[in-house]
Amino acid sequence: MSDELRVALSGVSKSYPGDDGPTQVLAPTDLTIEGGEFVCVVGPSGCGKSTLLNILAGFLAPTEGTVQVGGDPITGPDPDRGVVFQQPNLYPWLSVRQNVEFGPKVRGVPRHQRTAEAERMLTLVGLDHLGARRPYELSGGQQQRAQIARVLVNDPRIILMDEPFGALDALTREKLQGELLTLWRDGKKTVLFVTHSIDEALLLGTRVLVMGTRPGRIIYDEPTAFKTTLTNPSFATLRADPDFRHLRDEVSAHIYAAHA
Repeated sequence: MSDELRVALSGVSKSYPGDDGPTQVLAPTDLTIEGGEFVCVVGPSGCGKSTLLNILAGFLAPTEGTVQVGGDPITGPDPDRGVVFQQPNLYPWLSVRQNVEFGPKVRGVPRHQRTAEAERMLTLVGLDHLGARRPYELSGGQQQRAQIARVLVNDPRIILMDEPFGALDALTREKLQGELLTLWRDGKKTVLFVTHSIDEALLLGTRVLVMGTRPGRIIYDEPTAFKTTLTNPSFATLRADPDFRHLRDEVSAHIYAAHA
């Protein structure tokens, strides 16, 4: 585990002002994500999953508490923390390829190198034949895949993903899940992945968190230890594993309890 990639939240909460006083959307939260972990977060709508991710991204400042990466405080966005949002946020005046090249271009990467990297990422997400199109010429799922390519081309050490595959068809979703796992393993990334899908959380993550509501808080935090008993498991073998089904039922029970 890399200390440089350790993410640490201590007493982190978030509240918003209102006519009847502040509304707390995230209760004081302590959380440590070790470098190289793949942490998936599930829970009902409104439980603070996206708030937690946006605090880690540096888009939101906590009302209370501290948040650090590698011992340094997070004071704003950083290219080392790549963020994939629920909805694509591509520049409509640029082509898909130019969108993917944008980050490397800003960083001063030479044209031939950034073009090659953009093509590699477009191939990864299955859009190499659509690089010359404008975002509005793509379907919603294709736009999301372009956004994923635009984030990953920057090779961030920490990847924050907010329901990134929700708009994709089943086959594309599973393909990109597999590619993300390969990228995580080979690149030794730290990943925080927000999803509504329990199956997705257990298939991808090394650890799963369940968040509850009123206010948002972590109510369950367990490793996906069943994976350690299988050698080079496919998604099909994972789903068939009895320990997978047991953990899925356990996580599901906590989510339903959070609604009660």
